[in-house]
Amino acid sequence: MLHLHHLENSRSFRILWLLEELKIDYELTRYKRTKAYLAPDSLKKVHPLGHAPILEVDGRCLLESGFIIEYLLKHYDEQQRFKPADNDELAWEYYTFWLHYSEAKAMPPLVVRLVFNKIVDRTPFLIKPAVKFMRRRVEKSYIADNILAMLALMEQHLADNLWFAGESFSAADIQMYFVAVAAKSRTPLGSGDYINVMNWLKRCQQRTAFKRAEKKGGHITL
Repeated sequence: MLHLHHLENSRSFRILWLLEELKIDYELTRYKRTKAYLAPDSLKKVHPLGHAPILEVDGRCLLESGFIIEYLLKHYDEQQRFKPADNDELAWEYYTFWLHYSEAKAMPPLVVRLVFNKIVDRTPFLIKPAVKFMRRRVEKSYIADNILAMLALMEQHLADNLWFAGESFSAADIQMYFVAVAAKSRTPLGSGDYINVMNWLKRCQQRTAFKRAEKKGGHITL
């Protein structure tokens, strides 16, 4: 039996969604974030790092969403429904690139933005202006341009492809979904500049497995 330790409003939603797509049996433990928007200490009882997702398999703890996705596809996606065939070179390249791009390049500026916003929210009133000034400087010098470049790359790719691996839905879409939602929380995507990204988001949210995962794991509201 697989056992997913899922932190609400986090990247572990990806694994919950994939498990629903695969239609395999698993146990789910859902954790709420603390008032400081951190993972609870109870997750450290599962693994010392205390990060989610954590997938327990035969007494072992698997971490990192990309690795867990690869593990699940290797062992449970027998019909290879969520990963292109190796001989489909272009689809395989798309799939592999976006699967790794999501964490290597896309998430870091989004996480920095989230952290700074949470710091500002919790800063005492007297020093809040200084912290807001620091956030604006970081946003201007590092965060904003990187996120806009990322969204432009996603928009360009989805202008020519229905999904991130090409014409078929794959685990790369699951991995990239959190990226798009995180960007959407602070960057307006409703304009015509990102219509392909918005349409792709809607296609993801219309999937039956996505709806089941959201019902079990909670809606992502970053």
